[in-house]
Amino acid sequence: MDKLKKVLSGQDGNDDLNVLQGTCLLWVPRTGLILFAVFYSLGNIASLLSTMFLMGPLKQLKRMCDKTRALATGIMITCLVLTFCAAFWWKNKGLALLFCILQFLAFTWYSLSYIPFARNAIIKLFSTCFK
Repeated sequence: MDKLKKVLSGQDGNDDLNVLQGTCLLWVPRTGLILFAVFYSLGNIASLLSTMFLMGPLKQLKRMCDKTRALATGIMITCLVLTFCAAFWWKNKGLALLFCILQFLAFTWYSLSYIPFARNAIIKLFSTCFK
């Protein structure tokens, strides 16, 4: 119970350690970036599977294919596949990192679609910043 109280109050210090462990893979010689890309992609897959577990696979797949989420879902899944292709078949570290960044952006856009008016707020924010 004490651990839960610390986490909910923001006093848990393990977050910095987890980020440090993940980013340390970037600096491992020769295979570090590939490992980072693969584990990052596996984390995104685990994220999708966890929501499928919570709301059911059929309902999740239907929501992923909704008109508002279809593009983000398509880009996210394409980038997931391309990350693995870049890591294992093409052996191109730069492309693997690029696809990880695109995964992040697509997954963020996909996640924002579940929050009412969040996408509109982000569009307004960026449109006022770049005027």
